[in-house]
Amino acid sequence: MSIIADTLSSLSLGSAQTHAHLTLIPLIGETLGEADYRLLDAALAQGCARVTEVSEAGVVPELQVHNQCADPILLLDGEELVGAKQNRILNLSVLVPAGRTTTIPVSCVEAGRWRADAAELRSAGRAHFAAGRARKSHKVSESLARRGSRESDQSEVWQDISEKAARMAVRSSTNAAAALYSAHEDRLQGYLDAFRPVEQQRGALFLLNQQVLSCDLFDAAETCAATLPKLVRSCALDALDAALETPEQEAVHPSAEQAAASFLSVLAATDVQVFPAVGLGEDLRISGDQVTGGALCIEERLIHLCAFPHAASSGQRSRPSQMARASQRHRGRA
Repeated sequence: MSIIADTLSSLSLGSAQTHAHLTLIPLIGETLGEADYRLLDAALAQGCARVTEVSEAGVVPELQVHNQCADPILLLDGEELVGAKQNRILNLSVLVPAGRTTTIPVSCVEAGRWRADAAELRSAGRAHFAAGRARKSHKVSESLARRGSRESDQSEVWQDISEKAARMAVRSSTNAAAALYSAHEDRLQGYLDAFRPVEQQRGALFLLNQQVLSCDLFDAAETCAATLPKLVRSCALDALDAALETPEQEAVHPSAEQAAASFLSVLAATDVQVFPAVGLGEDLRISGDQVTGGALCIEERLIHLCAFPHAASSGQRSRPSQMARASQRHRGRA
């Protein structure tokens, strides 16, 4: 049994929380020991970490994390950093060793700026929208398998942002993803108020119109609680985007709980490739016909896992996904 399958087998599904068309199902399980790392937000606030360009000239797909803390720092797949020459998102989760400077792989989410507005980058308090994370994650897995690099398709990342901005009638002089969130901050707050962590919640599985949108799992409940607002903003932006589309005939979907159980079952059975991590641990890349994603593992401990329906990484948004159809088949066998 793989570490992902083994970890998922120890979890249970909590009670669904729903706001508008977005549903959160908590993933419940005992914390796997004390979290012996700091999250980036905490490290930056404590003044023992800095995130900078790799040089005065800078390069788009890389940043440097200077960790002067006594503990490793955990940076999470998709979380956004703003400032320096342009805003970026993490291409995958990285555990930066204590007392080290580590170069991390990132993608730009601000196509129209390449000039420094600050010497260092700061946390934006959000993750990239879920559909964009899915496509980025899939491309990073392809890049790692084919070329040994952790690159996204940068043009695709920019196109995702541009198309979403057009649909959501958001304008930005630098084509920044940040504008999407600021333009809809009041509506996003409704989702933040509706979704709260529960006891022993180590993860969150989000569904949009009863179809799985994203799944994030952590080793510790405290990590999940601290990160949940970023994930809510990520998925809520996709929910607002979907609500602006022309309504189509409703498809028949399984319940949120059935869809969630089916997704986790497929995820547990999906092939995983293992690579040395950028910092500490190992990168696990999840690549299958129905699920895509990645995970960070250290000493047989799953620190962070993120997974998405493969259809989301292919841009299929308006018709029932492969995972939804798999969920219907799963329900038929129940």
